[in-house]
Amino acid sequence: MVVNFIQMNFLTYEKQKELKAQHRTERDGRIRDRIKAILLSNKGWSIKKIAEALLIDEMTVSRHLDEFSESQKLKPENGGSLSLLSIQQTEELIQHLENHIYVKVKDICHYVATTYCVTYTISGMTKWMHDNEFSFKKPKKVPAKANEEKQKAFVEIYNNLVATTPSNEPILHIDAVHPTMATKESYGWIRTGKDKIIATNASRTRMNIAGALHLPTLDVIQENFDTINGTNINALLGKVRETYKNAPNIHIILDQAGYHKSDEVKQFAEKNNIKLHFLPAYSPNLNPIERLWKVMNEKTRNNRYFSTAKEFRKEILAFFEHWPSIKDTFRSRINDNFQILKTTSSS
Repeated sequence: MVVNFIQMNFLTYEKQKELKAQHRTERDGRIRDRIKAILLSNKGWSIKKIAEALLIDEMTVSRHLDEFSESQKLKPENGGSLSLLSIQQTEELIQHLENHIYVKVKDICHYVATTYCVTYTISGMTKWMHDNEFSFKKPKKVPAKANEEKQKAFVEIYNNLVATTPSNEPILHIDAVHPTMATKESYGWIRTGKDKIIATNASRTRMNIAGALHLPTLDVIQENFDTINGTNINALLGKVRETYKNAPNIHIILDQAGYHKSDEVKQFAEKNNIKLHFLPAYSPNLNPIERLWKVMNEKTRNNRYFSTAKEFRKEILAFFEHWPSIKDTFRSRINDNFQILKTTSSS
Protein backbone atom coordinates (compact mmCIF):
# COMPACT_ATOMS: atom_id res chain seq x y z
CA MET A 1 0.00 0.00 0.00
CA VAL A 2 1.30 3.42 -0.95
CA VAL A 3 1.19 6.07 1.78
CA ASN A 4 -0.15 9.37 0.42
CA PHE A 5 1.54 11.68 2.91
CA ILE A 6 4.90 12.07 4.60
CA GLN A 7 6.31 14.14 7.42
CA MET A 8 6.86 17.80 6.53
CA ASN A 9 10.05 19.79 7.06
CA PHE A 10 12.32 16.79 7.58
CA LEU A 11 15.13 18.53 5.66
CA THR A 12 17.34 21.14 7.22
CA TYR A 13 17.67 24.48 5.46
CA GLU A 14 21.24 23.63 4.45
CA LYS A 15 20.18 20.25 3.03
CA GLN A 16 17.43 21.89 1.00
CA LYS A 17 19.95 24.38 -0.34
CA GLU A 18 22.37 21.57 -1.21
CA LEU A 19 19.71 19.57 -3.04
CA LYS A 20 18.54 22.60 -5.02
CA ALA A 21 22.12 23.36 -6.03
CA GLN A 22 22.62 19.77 -7.17
CA HIS A 23 19.37 19.91 -9.16
CA ARG A 24 20.66 22.95 -11.06
CA THR A 25 23.84 21.16 -12.18
CA GLU A 26 22.53 17.60 -12.55
CA ARG A 27 22.08 16.29 -16.11
CA ASP A 28 20.55 12.92 -15.22
CA GLY A 29 16.76 13.37 -15.33
CA ARG A 30 16.23 10.40 -13.01
CA ILE A 31 18.28 12.07 -10.28
CA ARG A 32 16.49 15.38 -10.83
CA ASP A 33 13.17 13.55 -10.34
CA ARG A 34 14.40 12.05 -7.08
CA ILE A 35 15.50 15.47 -5.83
CA LYS A 36 12.18 17.05 -6.79
CA ALA A 37 10.29 14.24 -5.07
CA ILE A 38 12.25 14.77 -1.85
CA LEU A 39 11.88 18.56 -1.89
CA LEU A 40 8.15 18.41 -2.65
CA SER A 41 7.61 15.81 0.06
CA ASN A 42 9.43 18.09 2.49
CA LYS A 43 6.86 20.78 1.62
CA GLY A 44 4.02 18.42 2.54
CA TRP A 45 2.97 17.17 -0.89
CA SER A 46 1.33 13.75 -0.93
CA ILE A 47 2.96 10.91 -2.81
CA LYS A 48 0.00 10.86 -5.19
CA LYS A 49 0.38 14.57 -5.94
CA ILE A 50 4.14 14.23 -6.45
CA ALA A 51 3.64 11.28 -8.82
CA GLU A 52 1.15 13.29 -10.88
CA ALA A 53 3.50 16.29 -11.04
CA LEU A 54 6.53 14.21 -12.09
CA LEU A 55 4.54 11.91 -14.42
CA ILE A 56 5.78 8.79 -12.61
CA ASP A 57 3.92 6.15 -10.61
CA GLU A 58 3.29 6.36 -6.87
CA MET A 59 5.35 3.26 -6.05
CA THR A 60 8.39 4.87 -7.68
CA VAL A 61 7.94 8.05 -5.64
CA SER A 62 7.57 6.00 -2.47
CA ARG A 63 10.76 4.07 -3.28
CA HIS A 64 12.68 7.29 -3.93
CA LEU A 65 11.62 8.70 -0.57
CA ASP A 66 12.37 5.48 1.32
CA GLU A 67 15.84 5.14 -0.21
CA PHE A 68 16.68 8.72 0.60
CA SER A 69 15.40 8.37 4.15
CA GLU A 70 17.41 5.20 4.73
CA SER A 71 20.71 6.03 3.02
CA GLN A 72 20.51 9.54 1.45
CA LYS A 73 20.44 7.76 -1.92
CA LEU A 74 19.87 9.82 -5.06
CA LYS A 75 21.68 7.82 -7.73
CA PRO A 76 19.85 4.98 -9.57
CA GLU A 77 21.47 1.55 -9.21
CA ASN A 78 22.58 1.57 -12.85
CA GLY A 79 23.68 5.19 -12.80
CA GLY A 80 27.27 4.71 -11.69
CA SER A 81 28.90 6.03 -8.56
CA LEU A 82 28.08 9.31 -6.90
CA SER A 83 30.26 12.31 -7.70
CA LEU A 84 33.43 12.34 -5.65
CA LEU A 85 33.08 16.09 -5.21
CA SER A 86 30.69 17.85 -2.88
CA ILE A 87 28.06 20.22 -4.26
CA GLN A 88 30.17 23.23 -3.31
CA GLN A 89 33.30 21.73 -4.85
CA THR A 90 31.36 20.91 -8.00
CA GLU A 91 30.15 24.49 -8.36
CA GLU A 92 33.67 25.81 -7.70
CA LEU A 93 35.17 23.48 -10.32
CA ILE A 94 32.53 24.43 -12.90
CA GLN A 95 33.37 28.10 -12.34
CA HIS A 96 37.10 27.36 -12.63
CA LEU A 97 36.64 25.46 -15.90
CA GLU A 98 34.51 28.25 -17.34
CA ASN A 99 37.38 30.68 -16.72
CA HIS A 100 40.29 28.45 -17.77
CA ILE A 101 40.79 26.30 -20.86
CA TYR A 102 42.30 22.83 -20.48
CA VAL A 103 43.38 20.76 -23.48
CA LYS A 104 43.99 17.48 -21.63
CA VAL A 105 41.66 15.80 -19.14
CA LYS A 106 44.65 14.57 -17.11
CA ASP A 107 45.46 18.21 -16.29
CA ILE A 108 41.94 18.67 -14.89
CA CYS A 109 42.43 15.50 -12.83
CA HIS A 110 45.67 16.98 -11.49
CA TYR A 111 43.94 20.27 -10.61
CA VAL A 112 41.15 18.44 -8.76
CA ALA A 113 43.65 16.25 -6.91
CA THR A 114 45.79 19.19 -5.76
CA THR A 115 42.84 21.49 -4.97
CA TYR A 116 40.37 19.09 -3.37
CA CYS A 117 42.49 15.99 -2.59
CA VAL A 118 40.07 13.97 -4.72
CA THR A 119 41.35 11.47 -7.28
CA TYR A 120 39.62 10.91 -10.61
CA THR A 121 40.63 8.60 -13.44
CA ILE A 122 40.75 10.13 -16.91
CA SER A 123 37.61 8.23 -17.91
CA GLY A 124 35.87 9.26 -14.70
CA MET A 125 36.72 12.93 -15.18
CA THR A 126 35.68 12.75 -18.86
CA LYS A 127 32.28 11.48 -17.73
CA TRP A 128 32.13 14.22 -15.09
CA MET A 129 32.83 16.83 -17.80
CA HIS A 130 30.04 15.52 -20.02
CA ASP A 131 27.64 15.23 -17.08
CA ASN A 132 28.26 18.90 -16.27
CA GLU A 133 27.70 20.05 -19.86
CA PHE A 134 31.29 20.57 -20.97
CA SER A 135 32.40 19.52 -24.45
CA PHE A 136 35.71 19.54 -26.30
CA LYS A 137 35.61 22.36 -28.86
CA LYS A 138 37.46 25.43 -30.02
CA PRO A 139 37.04 28.66 -28.06
CA LYS A 140 35.56 31.70 -29.77
CA LYS A 141 38.11 34.39 -30.54
CA VAL A 142 37.46 37.96 -29.38
CA PRO A 143 39.81 40.96 -29.26
CA ALA A 144 41.87 40.72 -26.07
CA LYS A 145 41.54 44.47 -25.42
CA ALA A 146 37.78 44.69 -25.86
CA ASN A 147 36.31 46.99 -23.20
CA GLU A 148 32.85 45.90 -22.10
CA GLU A 149 31.89 49.20 -20.45
CA LYS A 150 32.94 51.31 -23.45
CA GLN A 151 30.94 49.04 -25.75
CA LYS A 152 27.83 49.41 -23.60
CA ALA A 153 28.28 53.19 -23.58
CA PHE A 154 28.58 53.27 -27.37
CA VAL A 155 25.45 51.15 -27.83
CA GLU A 156 23.54 53.66 -25.72
CA ILE A 157 24.88 56.55 -27.81
CA TYR A 158 24.12 54.69 -31.04
CA ASN A 159 20.55 53.86 -30.01
CA ASN A 160 19.98 57.51 -29.14
CA LEU A 161 21.41 58.56 -32.52
CA VAL A 162 19.05 56.20 -34.35
CA ALA A 163 16.07 57.39 -32.28
CA THR A 164 16.70 61.12 -32.67
CA THR A 165 18.20 61.52 -36.15
CA PRO A 166 15.76 62.93 -38.75
CA SER A 167 14.67 60.46 -41.41
CA ASN A 168 16.36 62.51 -44.15
CA GLU A 169 19.77 62.07 -42.50
CA PRO A 170 21.03 58.55 -43.30
CA ILE A 171 23.21 56.56 -40.92
CA LEU A 172 25.75 54.28 -42.56
CA HIS A 173 28.36 51.85 -41.27
CA ILE A 174 31.67 51.73 -43.13
CA ASP A 175 34.64 49.39 -43.02
CA ALA A 176 37.31 47.85 -45.22
CA VAL A 177 37.80 44.15 -45.96
CA HIS A 178 40.71 42.35 -47.62
CA PRO A 179 39.59 39.00 -49.10
CA THR A 180 42.43 36.81 -50.35
CA MET A 181 42.59 34.31 -53.18
CA ALA A 182 43.99 31.58 -50.88
CA THR A 183 41.53 28.76 -50.27
CA LYS A 184 39.45 29.39 -47.15
CA GLU A 185 38.39 26.12 -45.54
CA SER A 186 35.14 26.20 -43.60
CA TYR A 187 32.73 23.85 -41.89
CA GLY A 188 30.19 21.98 -44.01
CA TRP A 189 28.14 18.79 -43.99
CA ILE A 190 30.33 15.85 -45.03
CA ARG A 191 29.39 12.17 -44.99
CA THR A 192 30.49 10.51 -41.74
CA GLY A 193 33.70 8.54 -42.22
CA LYS A 194 34.50 10.37 -45.45
CA ASP A 195 36.84 13.24 -46.23
CA LYS A 196 36.00 16.10 -48.57
CA ILE A 197 39.03 17.06 -50.62
CA ILE A 198 39.39 20.70 -51.68
CA ALA A 199 42.20 22.00 -53.85
CA THR A 200 44.19 24.75 -52.19
CA ASN A 201 46.61 27.45 -53.21
CA ALA A 202 48.78 29.81 -51.21
CA SER A 203 48.32 32.84 -53.45
CA ARG A 204 48.78 36.18 -51.72
CA THR A 205 46.54 37.92 -54.24
CA ARG A 206 43.97 39.98 -52.40
CA MET A 207 41.46 42.74 -52.89
CA ASN A 208 41.04 45.90 -50.82
CA ILE A 209 37.38 46.78 -50.59
CA ALA A 210 35.93 49.70 -48.67
CA GLY A 211 32.19 49.65 -48.19
CA ALA A 212 29.32 51.57 -46.63
CA LEU A 213 26.17 49.82 -45.41
CA HIS A 214 22.81 51.56 -44.96
CA LEU A 215 21.18 49.27 -42.44
CA PRO A 216 17.47 50.16 -42.94
CA THR A 217 17.62 49.25 -46.63
CA LEU A 218 20.71 46.98 -46.61
CA ASP A 219 21.98 49.02 -49.55
CA VAL A 220 25.76 48.79 -50.01
CA ILE A 221 28.13 51.31 -51.55
CA GLN A 222 31.54 49.82 -52.20
CA GLU A 223 34.76 50.47 -54.09
CA ASN A 224 37.77 48.27 -54.80
CA PHE A 225 41.09 50.06 -54.27
CA ASP A 226 44.76 49.23 -54.71
CA THR A 227 45.18 50.11 -51.05
CA ILE A 228 43.12 51.52 -48.21
CA ASN A 229 44.23 54.98 -47.09
CA GLY A 230 42.73 58.34 -46.23
CA THR A 231 42.51 59.41 -49.86
CA ASN A 232 40.54 56.33 -50.85
CA ILE A 233 38.29 56.54 -47.78
CA ASN A 234 37.46 60.05 -48.97
CA ALA A 235 36.64 58.60 -52.38
CA LEU A 236 34.17 56.24 -50.71
CA LEU A 237 32.69 59.07 -48.64
CA GLY A 238 32.35 61.12 -51.79
CA LYS A 239 30.36 58.32 -53.36
CA VAL A 240 28.18 58.15 -50.26
CA ARG A 241 27.60 61.93 -50.40
CA GLU A 242 26.65 61.68 -54.08
CA THR A 243 24.18 58.88 -53.30
CA TYR A 244 22.52 60.95 -50.57
CA LYS A 245 23.15 64.38 -52.10
CA ASN A 246 19.95 65.89 -50.71
CA ALA A 247 20.63 64.85 -47.13
CA PRO A 248 21.45 67.83 -44.87
CA ASN A 249 23.78 65.57 -42.87
CA ILE A 250 25.12 62.05 -43.22
CA HIS A 251 26.14 60.01 -40.18
CA ILE A 252 28.97 57.50 -40.53
CA ILE A 253 29.77 54.78 -37.97
CA LEU A 254 33.38 53.62 -38.33
CA ASP A 255 36.24 52.08 -36.39
CA GLN A 256 39.39 53.80 -35.22
CA ALA A 257 41.72 52.73 -38.04
CA GLY A 258 44.43 55.30 -38.64
CA TYR A 259 43.16 56.24 -42.09
CA HIS A 260 39.65 56.81 -40.69
CA LYS A 261 40.99 59.26 -38.12
CA SER A 262 43.39 61.05 -40.45
CA ASP A 263 43.11 64.82 -40.83
CA GLU A 264 42.28 64.54 -44.51
CA VAL A 265 39.27 62.33 -43.79
CA LYS A 266 38.05 64.55 -40.94
CA GLN A 267 38.41 67.67 -43.10
CA PHE A 268 36.61 66.06 -46.04
CA ALA A 269 33.80 64.91 -43.75
CA GLU A 270 33.35 68.34 -42.18
CA LYS A 271 33.31 70.04 -45.59
CA ASN A 272 30.60 67.69 -46.84
CA ASN A 273 28.40 67.68 -43.73
CA ILE A 274 29.35 64.11 -42.85
CA LYS A 275 29.31 63.37 -39.13
CA LEU A 276 31.84 60.73 -38.04
CA HIS A 277 30.95 58.53 -35.06
CA PHE A 278 33.85 56.35 -33.96
CA LEU A 279 33.41 52.91 -32.44
CA PRO A 280 35.27 51.96 -29.27
CA ALA A 281 38.62 50.32 -29.99
CA TYR A 282 38.57 46.57 -30.64
CA SER A 283 34.83 46.38 -31.21
CA PRO A 284 34.13 44.80 -34.62
CA ASN A 285 30.99 43.30 -33.05
CA LEU A 286 29.42 46.77 -33.06
CA ASN A 287 29.76 47.28 -36.81
CA PRO A 288 27.02 45.47 -38.79
CA ILE A 289 29.01 45.67 -42.01
CA GLU A 290 31.32 43.03 -40.50
CA ARG A 291 28.35 40.67 -40.82
CA LEU A 292 28.08 41.58 -44.49
CA TRP A 293 31.73 40.60 -45.00
CA LYS A 294 30.99 37.24 -43.38
CA VAL A 295 28.13 36.63 -45.81
CA MET A 296 30.40 37.66 -48.69
CA ASN A 297 32.95 35.04 -47.65
CA GLU A 298 30.29 32.37 -47.33
CA LYS A 299 28.96 33.10 -50.80
CA THR A 300 32.26 33.53 -52.61
CA ARG A 301 35.30 32.13 -50.76
CA ASN A 302 34.46 29.40 -48.29
CA ASN A 303 35.66 26.01 -49.56
CA ARG A 304 36.36 27.49 -53.00
CA TYR A 305 39.44 27.09 -55.16
CA PHE A 306 40.27 29.87 -57.63
CA SER A 307 42.61 28.92 -60.45
CA THR A 308 43.34 32.52 -61.49
CA ALA A 309 43.33 35.96 -59.91
CA LYS A 310 40.88 37.08 -62.58
CA GLU A 311 38.39 34.40 -61.55
CA PHE A 312 38.81 35.35 -57.88
CA ARG A 313 38.19 39.08 -58.46
CA LYS A 314 35.24 38.39 -60.74
CA GLU A 315 33.56 36.25 -58.08
CA ILE A 316 33.99 38.88 -55.35
CA LEU A 317 32.65 41.70 -57.51
CA ALA A 318 29.75 39.53 -58.68
CA PHE A 319 28.62 39.22 -55.08
CA PHE A 320 28.09 42.98 -54.84
CA GLU A 321 26.38 43.06 -58.24
CA HIS A 322 23.89 40.42 -57.11
CA TRP A 323 23.48 41.80 -53.58
CA PRO A 324 20.34 43.90 -54.31
CA SER A 325 18.47 40.75 -55.37
CA ILE A 326 19.42 38.67 -52.32
CA LYS A 327 19.82 41.24 -49.52
CA ASP A 328 16.35 40.81 -48.01
CA THR A 329 17.08 37.17 -47.17
CA PHE A 330 19.83 38.30 -44.78
CA ARG A 331 17.89 40.79 -42.65
CA SER A 332 17.87 38.41 -39.70
CA ARG A 333 21.68 38.24 -39.78
CA ILE A 334 22.75 41.75 -40.74
CA ASN A 335 21.29 44.07 -38.13
CA ASP A 336 22.18 46.13 -35.08
CA ASN A 337 21.26 43.55 -32.46
CA PHE A 338 24.69 43.92 -30.95
CA GLN A 339 26.51 41.38 -28.82
CA ILE A 340 28.77 42.91 -26.19
CA LEU A 341 32.21 41.28 -26.01
CA LYS A 342 33.20 40.70 -22.43
CA THR A 343 36.67 41.53 -21.21
CA THR A 344 38.77 38.38 -21.61
CA SER A 345 41.52 36.86 -19.52
CA SER A 346 44.76 35.43 -20.89
CA SER A 347 44.14 32.00 -19.33
